[in-house]
Amino acid sequence: GWAKKASTAPIIADISSFFSVIGDKNIAPKKDFPPQEPFSKKNSSSEPINPVMIIDMEKTDILSMNKEELTAYIVSLGEPKFRATQIWGWLLKGADFSEMKNLPAALKTKLSENAFVATAKIARKLVSKDGTIKYLYELHDGEKIESVLMRYKHGNTICISTQVGCRMGCAFCASTLGGLVRNMEPGEMLDEVLFTELDSGLKISNIVLM
Repeated sequence: GWAKKASTAPIIADISSFFSVIGDKNIAPKKDFPPQEPFSKKNSSSEPINPVMIIDMEKTDILSMNKEELTAYIVSLGEPKFRATQIWGWLLKGADFSEMKNLPAALKTKLSENAFVATAKIARKLVSKDGTIKYLYELHDGEKIESVLMRYKHGNTICISTQVGCRMGCAFCASTLGGLVRNMEPGEMLDEVLFTELDSGLKISNIVLM
């Protein structure tokens, strides 16, 4: 898995600033709305975007939780609070349940039955002469999004997608050809950062939301 490439330290040591934007669920609230229609002149109004949940609704998306939410969830499963800290550390390394070595087998089974960690896969990778890397990621539902890693003297910046598709309808942009499909979940956006760091071996210091 991805985590086998990771060091013993979390890839992202402190993502509180990331979750201040992503983890509040304002971008992708947990509601079951119907999907948006593809872009057209008829539906190009400024009406709110309705996200959709595309994961098994019987399981909980723990990667989209902040640490307090994760702790409350683990306690609700009848486990001690310290297990949440262990799981949190593994999540920040891009690990799935099977790779969480310090968890008992019974807890791994319980997590697999009740929760999930949605992971992305690299479908395509392009590297430019200046070191910029463009990733095409395939999400757990088969949808594809792009992330771009740019290297500067002051640090490494990643531009991450926050939506699958786009409803703006710009003729020069391929992302809008199929219209807006759905908003992305917080955990999916975090995956863009985690897996880009894992693949590139570069520490990301700045995040730009697209």
